[in-house]
Amino acid sequence: MLLAAASILMGFVILIWSADLFVAGAASIAENLGMPPVVIGLTIVSLGTSAPEVLVSITASVSGAGPLAIGNAIGSNIANIGMVLGITVLIAPLIVHQSCIKKEVPALLVATGGCAALLWDGVLSRLDGCLMVGALVLILTHMVRSQTHDAILAGEMGEEPLPHLRPLRAWLSFSAGLILLVVSSRMLVWGSVVTAQQLGVSELVIGLTIIAVGTSLPELAATIASALRGHTEIALGNVIGSNLFNLLVVMALPGIIAPQNLERAVLYRDYPAMTFLTLFVAAAIYASRRRRKAPAGRSYLGRTAGVLLVSFYALYYYWLYLSL
Repeated sequence: MLLAAASILMGFVILIWSADLFVAGAASIAENLGMPPVVIGLTIVSLGTSAPEVLVSITASVSGAGPLAIGNAIGSNIANIGMVLGITVLIAPLIVHQSCIKKEVPALLVATGGCAALLWDGVLSRLDGCLMVGALVLILTHMVRSQTHDAILAGEMGEEPLPHLRPLRAWLSFSAGLILLVVSSRMLVWGSVVTAQQLGVSELVIGLTIIAVGTSLPELAATIASALRGHTEIALGNVIGSNLFNLLVVMALPGIIAPQNLERAVLYRDYPAMTFLTLFVAAAIYASRRRRKAPAGRSYLGRTAGVLLVSFYALYYYWLYLSL
């Protein structure tokens, strides 16, 4: 038990650190090759911030622990909204920009509904996984094109500088980050599977709790930091972007690698909880436009929404506990 716990702890630490190395290296390589910053931000950096979840999903699927990978994807989305976004707006209420209202939020709603339709039969098939990844490619292509031709939005995306390393350091950072991501994800998955067996709980529950919260901690730190600096569109964008990748990549990978039947709890408890939180945030954003708490064309997420999000998150964990 102690060895498994140590493996989980060390896996988390190395996973988070190696993800930063991987993102810095990959983004710098792309920049050195002449890729536009907006494309780097929407593709490499976005995927890189979800690298821990992606590598855990791949490792779990290859190891035959598919439920852990699915729990990681859904649990991370629940944690991103209930914990990350909820705590962030309690600390610093967010002004939601027009671009997010018209593009990112609808994209997340469509992805959530589309994945629900694919999973309705209780099977995550290889076709389902390919359709999810294909949907992400379409969404990113649309966003890149609109970003490139939208000067205002491009300015917003440029508020956070991209990492820049010289070619040799960039390749070293990329290679070291990738190797450590693989090693740490294997440590994390092994420790989680052993812990689940010893505690007598399912791999799904471990993925929904320990893995999901641990891999969401970097988003919590980044989102709070962005909000405190006044970069509110980046704070909300971190959550929406991460949730899109979790739905369309992290959850797709188990289907592509090892198609499987879903546990019933995913369909009646976990996915509905994630959908409810997503719809609540969208409703709060759109409803605030009518209350005129934000500048024209924008929306507002205040502390009341934060209290409700954190409360819903706590209630979900209580529901999860009662289901054990």
